[in-house]
Amino acid sequence: MALPEPKPAGHTIRRLRASDRAEILAYFLRLDPETRANRFMGAVGEAGIHAYAERAVTAEGLIFGAFVSGVLRGVAELRPSRAGATAFDFGAEAEAAFAVERAYRRRGLGGALFARITEAARNRRVGDLHVRCLARNGPMRRLALRHGADLQASGMEAEAALHLERPTPFSLWHEGIAEAFDLTIAALRPA
Repeated sequence: MALPEPKPAGHTIRRLRASDRAEILAYFLRLDPETRANRFMGAVGEAGIHAYAERAVTAEGLIFGAFVSGVLRGVAELRPSRAGATAFDFGAEAEAAFAVERAYRRRGLGGALFARITEAARNRRVGDLHVRCLARNGPMRRLALRHGADLQASGMEAEAALHLERPTPFSLWHEGIAEAFDLTIAALRPA
């Protein structure tokens, strides 16, 4: 497994909460058509974006955001593959999805989001993390490969699979500190 990448300087990576819905909606609406299609594996209209943003923070799993100068510029989601997952045990497999606004790529945001997602998955007993994307989605494919994923392409889709180690006391402690930081940042941000 690849080592976590350092957080990009001047950026904040934190867990998103219900209070972030408006920012999540604005973020998805800002995505250019190609990035939006890559994220959702097909065309999604404005009504679909509104519906998705409304439930993104309440759906099973976790969602993280990358902020640049206080504006949400990247989102990563971790969703359990099976129903009935708990907050501390997602089961053997989970799926991750990522998108970073085009103008903010190649700054380490995707790598920092990927590192945060893999740590969260590992600490929730996920053994295999899967990322599906369109075969033409070069940025996602490169990100997955850089983090040690096994990438298989078939037709118009590609799937990256990353086998995760079991959680350790240190990984659990590290995520706990990050969660406390996330809550503090979320609570202190202007309304």
